[in-house]
Amino acid sequence: MNSSNSSTESKTVGSTRKRRYLSAEKKFQVYLETQRGDQPIGEILRREGLFSTDLVRIRQQVKEGALQRLGVKPGRKLELVSTASYEALKAELQEKERALADLAVELTILRKKTNGGSWDR
Repeated sequence: MNSSNSSTESKTVGSTRKRRYLSAEKKFQVYLETQRGDQPIGEILRREGLFSTDLVRIRQQVKEGALQRLGVKPGRKLELVSTASYEALKAELQEKERALADLAVELTILRKKTNGGSWDR
């Protein structure tokens, strides 16, 4: 009986499993089930095919989402910036920082030329 179990285990261990992506609804459902306490957490995780680290990540995401949502002032909508516009603004900021650094070097050189190397100014 043990030999048949070990052969079955080797087949499942050797096979590659597809990664499961859970929807936000499913993650929240798992979170609520684990918070209730009427079932052992390990049983819920086994049923869903999750690990304890997945539950830790889900709990962190729920906390972050709740804090973000609760932090919004009443009457004002949270403005989200698209990824494309964020990347464009980030690139523009980096370009301006490089230009500012170049101008700082030029200013230093001009001060040295006009003041004979004095830094007192």
